[in-house]
Amino acid sequence: MKFVPHNYQRYAIERIITDERVGLFLDMGLGKTVITLSAVNDLRFNRWAVSRVLVIAPKKVAEATWMNEAQKWDHLQHLRIVPVLGPLQRRIKALEELGDIWVINRENVPWLVDHLRNAWPFDMVILDESSSFKNPQAKRFRALRSVLPRIRRLVELTGTPAPNGLEDLWAQIFLLDGGERLGKTISSYRDAYFTQDRSYPGQTYRTYSPQPGADVRVREAIADICVSMKAEDYLELPDFIEDVVPVVLDEQARKAYDKMERDMLLEVDEQTVTAGSAAVLNGKLLQLCSGAVYDSEGTVVPVHSCKVEAFLEVIEQLHGEHALVFYWYQHERDRLTEALAKTGLRVRVYTGAQDEQDWNAGEIDVLLAHPASCAYGLNLQQGGRHEVWYGFPNWALELYQQANARLYRQGQERPVISHLLVVQHGMDEAVVAALHSKGDMQEALMEALKAKVKKARETT
Repeated sequence: MKFVPHNYQRYAIERIITDERVGLFLDMGLGKTVITLSAVNDLRFNRWAVSRVLVIAPKKVAEATWMNEAQKWDHLQHLRIVPVLGPLQRRIKALEELGDIWVINRENVPWLVDHLRNAWPFDMVILDESSSFKNPQAKRFRALRSVLPRIRRLVELTGTPAPNGLEDLWAQIFLLDGGERLGKTISSYRDAYFTQDRSYPGQTYRTYSPQPGADVRVREAIADICVSMKAEDYLELPDFIEDVVPVVLDEQARKAYDKMERDMLLEVDEQTVTAGSAAVLNGKLLQLCSGAVYDSEGTVVPVHSCKVEAFLEVIEQLHGEHALVFYWYQHERDRLTEALAKTGLRVRVYTGAQDEQDWNAGEIDVLLAHPASCAYGLNLQQGGRHEVWYGFPNWALELYQQANARLYRQGQERPVISHLLVVQHGMDEAVVAALHSKGDMQEALMEALKAKVKKARETT
């Protein structure tokens, strides 16, 4: 696919090329990955300004997003992207491979720094979701700080750099400028921009509140090194933005998925796939993508949690922005509810008018909804602009379009961003492709399943 950048994307690419240290605070869906890869490509092959690039990202993003984005665009397909993931020996071997960009999850940054020590080879580092480095006491921050003198170029990417307030900015800006703009220590930053709150008997920690006008002063201090872009500021963007989030199954999950898929497919003859058998088989494969499947007695059999992990990373990256989440099967709803229970967010499953009212009043952080229960008539545009498709409708194009219209409708003041969690090489891909084509969904279902059955029989 040919990449024709929007004006704001062209500007962001140029900033990465010209500025050795820059923070790009871009909303999700504005194309931060292709922006950054385009700049890296220019720096690496046209200007010879960098030799080895390290991307530090959330785990599920590290597994697929950067590699998939490079493969998507014509001008980036030559980039050699090496994942530094998995068991210890696999990570060590990956560091020795030939490549242009190495991608590691943020939890392994302390290990990486300790493993490489004085042999740190990366002259450019990209922090995908830099707010993960907001805590100056965290091991990942301290580890990266120790190798800053060896990093010539550093790019920070995030949609919300200060999710919990201005205090979150200091560590991220320090990684960019060594304390030049906001102070050499977190204490000096607090002294300059905050006042200590009154403590209470038994309180074991201190809290701080921004001084009047502190937000303006901070923005002015970092304006030259940070670029802030909100989706609503760019009228050239479409009102409805799709963000396909690739989900890679880990080795164990992939084996379990492949075995169950093959066993199911071998029970069907591709020449005699009927509408009834196709619907059942399709449902089973979509369940597998989501991480669990119903057995013959209706009992839920867990298979993997890779999609749940990817979902939680998406929610984390929203940094408090509300999300309307679509599920299809009951076990999807139950697993999501269980996973979200640990986040502290206000979570609710849509059941009726009161939920609609509370969502629009901003009293719900994550609203789980079945497309069939809210596909028509509901006005949810006041409560948020992000939707997440965890499970996909059973090849029901109308339900898909109507569910999208709960946020994307008259009265919505900001672009709606739809995040689609798509398991790579799974049935998810076929469903999403068919939804995008808007053709004969039943025919697309039949052909996709026949192709899968045929492949399964050829490989046995």
